[in-house]
Amino acid sequence: MRDCNSKLLTEKHRNWKEKTLSSSLKRFKERKEKFETSSDITVKRIYTPLDLEPLSYIQDVGFPGTYPYTRGIHPTMYRARLWTMRQYAGFGTAEQTNQRFRYLLEQGQTGLSVAFDFPTQVGLDCDHPLALGEVGKVGVSISSLREMELLFNHIPLDKVTTSMTINAPAIVLLALYVALAQKKGIKPSTLGGTTQNDILKEYVARGMYIYPPTPSMKLVTDVFQYCSNNMPRWHTISISGYHIREAGATAVQEVAFTLANGAAYVQAAVDRDLNVDEFARRLSFFFACHSNFLEEVAKFRAARRLWARIMHNRFNAKKPSSWQLRFHTQTSGVTLTAPQPENNIVRVALQAFAAVLGGTQSLHTNSFDEAYALPSKKAATIALRTQQIIANETGVTETVDPLAGSYCIETLTAQIEEEAKRYIEKIDQMGGAVKAIENGYMQREITNSAYNIQKEVEKNERIIVGVNQHVTDEGLEIKPLRVSKASELRVVKRLGQVKRARNNVQVKKALHRLQASAEEKAENLFPLILKAVKEYATIGEVCNVLKDVYGEHRALTIF
Repeated sequence: MRDCNSKLLTEKHRNWKEKTLSSSLKRFKERKEKFETSSDITVKRIYTPLDLEPLSYIQDVGFPGTYPYTRGIHPTMYRARLWTMRQYAGFGTAEQTNQRFRYLLEQGQTGLSVAFDFPTQVGLDCDHPLALGEVGKVGVSISSLREMELLFNHIPLDKVTTSMTINAPAIVLLALYVALAQKKGIKPSTLGGTTQNDILKEYVARGMYIYPPTPSMKLVTDVFQYCSNNMPRWHTISISGYHIREAGATAVQEVAFTLANGAAYVQAAVDRDLNVDEFARRLSFFFACHSNFLEEVAKFRAARRLWARIMHNRFNAKKPSSWQLRFHTQTSGVTLTAPQPENNIVRVALQAFAAVLGGTQSLHTNSFDEAYALPSKKAATIALRTQQIIANETGVTETVDPLAGSYCIETLTAQIEEEAKRYIEKIDQMGGAVKAIENGYMQREITNSAYNIQKEVEKNERIIVGVNQHVTDEGLEIKPLRVSKASELRVVKRLGQVKRARNNVQVKKALHRLQASAEEKAENLFPLILKAVKEYATIGEVCNVLKDVYGEHRALTIF
């Protein structure tokens, strides 16, 4: 600003504190002695140009669409194209989820996001004894190509993008999707979407793993390699901070652990002799957006800048597309409350607004009734409308990175980047993300953070409206969506029909070849898995073959 230089501003700031501020504090005591973000970063009373003196506009902030991408990965951002509006959906049978998908597309959704049930996520068929009672409960049940055919019935795979939240058996689900496309006469090269395929965060925060880390990383890079050669529009992994944050991590830990995991995947691919500039542009990320509004906006900007520097400096990537952090955001499930559930509509709107101001490429907004059960159609529609209102009525899409230059936002962005960098350096000293996970470091950090958050809530130091403040006895009648036992029985019966109708000789032959190749530890397994699922081999059968070779992971006990 023209009327400010550092010396003058320092003097004016001191005078303001000694006169104006001190007089005010005598009359009006502040609500707390110390104000902090969720990451324990001190929030100053005011920010001024003095806070930005360590920053270089050109090197640290820059322009959108240019390194280090603090202000966004595209020069015009939402002026040219809005973010992809996805609603995470999946429940019961493939037919039921297909109906919800088609309804959401009719309402203006622009991408599909598939939720799978727990048995599918850990590679169990719906008829497995351990699947009993869980089939279709928290996502759609998929055991074979037959279920995929029903799930995407009348949905043009080459016209929509599909995100699949699947990790341990991600290679199998992607093979099923490719097999379905080929059966419809659609080339894999035309398919767009994402497989989450992020196994490291399962060991850190979620627990839906099958195999030990080393063979799991091999399967991840098999997908990288296959898609680099055959599916140029497919994002091969969505490196997820969402589940890390939802498990109790701070915003800084979410950035640090997610990018450390990302670096581990890049290193694993480089070790497989994959060219970083060939696969890096198909990496994507997945973050949560919680309710500390300014910190969340700054978090996204810091993550973009830090990842650009990691790819540029550590991995010597040459192409600008390799430096760009592309990410999907989901509003926070753990912040949704069962008391006064309509409050969740407000929470979701503010979280979604922060994600847009932070420059997300894709967004899912949670439904207000999710603290009770699977989202109802009404709640899912309100969640989608929230995005559409932000996009069309607020005006924030007309300016790229509209909060850039804010003394507070730029300072928080720099602080989050610096704190996350310290975590990553510590993880590097341990030997990288895999070693840090194997010795329980990330898990302990998240557990400690979650414990501290819970203590703050119980002491009323962290206010949750409707839970520990502004509590009422008024209730809202919710009619939760329930998955019937009949749905489970129908899916199990259909799987039995598939197993009887298929060519079981060809299935055994395909599975035997898969096992032999897995034991040799060299060949990319994707083509062999694709061949097996085309013969209607089930997810459980494929995963059992790999279990026989790789074994199963047993988690550390974290205290």
